[in-house]
Amino acid sequence: MFKRFFNLEWKSFFRSSSFATNLVFKILTIFVLLYFIVVFLSLGIGAYFIIEKAGLGDPLRVVNRFMIYYLVMDLYARYMLQKMPVTNIRPLLYLPIKKDSVVWYSLGKTVLSFFNWSHAFFFIPFSIVLITKDYAPMQVVGWHLGMMALFFVNNFLNILVNNQDRIFYPLVVILAVLGISQYYGWFDITLYTAPIFDALYDIPWTAVIPWALLALVVWASFRYFRSHMYLDAGLALKKQEGKTEDYAWLNRFGNLGTFLKNDIKLIRRNKRSRTTVIVSFLFLFYGLIFFSGTYDSYPIVFVFAGIFVSGGFLFTFGQYVPSWDSSYYPLMMSQNIQYREYLSSKWYLIIIATVLSTLLAVFYMYFGWKTYLAVLVGAVYNIGVNSYLVLWGGAYVKTPIDLTTNKKAFGDKQAFNGKTLLLTIPKLVLPVVLFWIGDFFFNETAGYLMVALAGVIGFAFRDLAFKQIEKVYKKEKYKTISAYREKAA
Repeated sequence: MFKRFFNLEWKSFFRSSSFATNLVFKILTIFVLLYFIVVFLSLGIGAYFIIEKAGLGDPLRVVNRFMIYYLVMDLYARYMLQKMPVTNIRPLLYLPIKKDSVVWYSLGKTVLSFFNWSHAFFFIPFSIVLITKDYAPMQVVGWHLGMMALFFVNNFLNILVNNQDRIFYPLVVILAVLGISQYYGWFDITLYTAPIFDALYDIPWTAVIPWALLALVVWASFRYFRSHMYLDAGLALKKQEGKTEDYAWLNRFGNLGTFLKNDIKLIRRNKRSRTTVIVSFLFLFYGLIFFSGTYDSYPIVFVFAGIFVSGGFLFTFGQYVPSWDSSYYPLMMSQNIQYREYLSSKWYLIIIATVLSTLLAVFYMYFGWKTYLAVLVGAVYNIGVNSYLVLWGGAYVKTPIDLTTNKKAFGDKQAFNGKTLLLTIPKLVLPVVLFWIGDFFFNETAGYLMVALAGVIGFAFRDLAFKQIEKVYKKEKYKTISAYREKAA
C-alpha cells in the first residue's frame, strides 16, 4: 500500500504544471540542507572542545543544562516551518483504501523530515567524541538514544498543537520569560530540567521513558489525525451571534477605503492572517540580537537589523499579496476594479504597519540614540523602496492561502522562484551597500543618510513605481488566476 502512495506522489510531482519550479526548488532545498548538515557536523565535532576550552565545566553536563532550550527552539521551528502530513488526502477518501493506511503513511512521511534526522549530525559525532574522552560507552549510548527519542516526540507534538494557537503561543511566551529570567539571574529553569537529561546518562535504562513517551504521542497523533479525516468535517452549522464591522470612517477614501476595510476584516476574522500579524510583531525583538552591545563595532549590522525591526509586517504579510485574496481573486478580476486602487490599499496597509512598528520600537533608545536611528532609517527605506519591491514580488508568487488554517507558506515551492529571489537583493543587500559606501568615504552618519535618502527618493517616485508594478500584475494576471484555480481543484 505504501508503495502505491509513493507512486501516486511521484506521478503528481512529474505531471504537475509547475514541474520546472518544483525541480528548481528541490535543488535549492538540497543546497540549504547541505549547509545545515555541515553546521550540525561542525558543532557535533567541536562542541566538546569549545566548552572545555571555555572552562564552562563538564561538556556533557553543559549540553544537558541547555537542552531544554534546544528542544523548545526545535518545536518552535517545526511549528513555523515544518509542513504537516502532506498526502493529498481528499481524493483518496473516495477510493477503497483504509483510512488507517492513509493516516499511517502520512505520519510516516513526517518521520523522514529534515527536522528529525538533522539532529543526528550533531548527536552522533558528539557521542563519539564523548566515548573517545573516556565516558562510559553504554551510558553515552543510552543518553544518545533518549535524546533522539525526544526530538521525534517533538515531531508528533507539532502535529497535535499545530493548529492550537491558544496553547502554543502562551507556552512560547512563558518559556521566553523563563529564558529572560535566567539571563538576568532571577530564576534558572535549567536547575530543574538539567537533572532529567543527566539521568539519561547516569541511569541509561531511563532512555526507555522517552521512547515510551514517543509511542504515546504517536498513538495520540494517529487518533487525532484519524478523527479529522472526513469529507464532511466542519460542515456542521455553528450558531453564534453576528457582529457588524462597518469601519465607516474609511468611507471617505472611496474605493481605496473599501479595499482597506476588506484587509482589516481579513486580518481580524481569519486564523492565518492573525498568526501572520503575531509573527510580524515578534520581528520587533529581532534587534535584541544585534543591539545588545556585541556588534557595536560593526554599525553596518545595525542597518540590517533596522530593516527587519521596522519591516516585520512588510515581509510577512506583504510578500503574499495578492495570495491573501486567492479564494475570490478570479471573481475580483472579473469586476471593474482598477489595479492601482487594489495595490494602493495593500501599500497603505504596509506603510501604516511599518510606522506603528517603528513607534513601538522606541524602547531601543535604551541602547542609545544611534540604535533607534538605525530603526528609523530602516523604516524610511522600507517605506520608500521595500514596500514597492514586496508588492512587485507578490505578482510572481502563485501561492493560494487557506485563511482558515495555519498552514505555513514558508517553504512553499511557489513562494520562491528566480524573480522573487532576485528582488531580495535590493531589499536587504542594497541598504547595507549604501551604508558601507557612506561610512567608508565619509562617516557613519553619512552612511545612515544615504540609506534614508534612497527611501526618500523612492517615495518621491511613487507614481512611477506603481505604474511599473501595475504592468507586472496585468502581465501575470491570468497565470495567477490559473494557479489559484488549479490549487482549489
